[in-house]
Amino acid sequence: MVLTGAHMEQSSRPSPLRNRVLPDGRITADPARGLFTGNRGILVDRNGRMTNRQWAAKAWITCALEFRGRRRPVARPGTWTELFFLDEAVAFAAGHRPCAYCRRAEYARFKALWGGLRAVEMDAILHAERLNGRAKRTHLLACDDLPDGAFMLQDGAPFLVVGTKILPFFPEGYGAPRPRRAGKVQVLTPPCLLRVLGAGYRPVLHPTATP
Repeated sequence: MVLTGAHMEQSSRPSPLRNRVLPDGRITADPARGLFTGNRGILVDRNGRMTNRQWAAKAWITCALEFRGRRRPVARPGTWTELFFLDEAVAFAAGHRPCAYCRRAEYARFKALWGGLRAVEMDAILHAERLNGRAKRTHLLACDDLPDGAFMLQDGAPFLVVGTKILPFFPEGYGAPRPRRAGKVQVLTPPCLLRVLGAGYRPVLHPTATP
């Protein structure tokens, strides 16, 4: 899938569209490029303007930026609204899973590691774990128990867990690593996705996550 028009990832526009997803699930405007697209249903009005809705379907998925040479304009009314992620760990933290269509192999591995549940069953569990009403649901867990690829909060800011380090998140990439602290932390990645990560799923990370 090749995206055209309003995103391009916004590099040619003076004002970027509000379609970039943060680890806490919020949708914001930022011109920095990401590795994945995805959706939560139709989030634009009939004129293609982004509404205040954070989701319109319980199937929150992560898609490839390119798939079989297909092209589509961004923010087109009447069809799913394109969202963008720095990498797959951010998408997981926000509560998205791999797409079963354009990322078939990744979805199959993800599904197997989850235990073979159907997509609708996984989506129902994810929906309960990622939201507390309209707000992001966090989970108080031991920092030492978090698998690589998880997102946690430290001093109110999101950090990616990689080995014995945590990396601060920025829309354009990750900052310098810091030591992982012991004790309980607020975790952004839903527990069901933590289990998939712990079972061996390796999310695609932005190059800045690798020293």
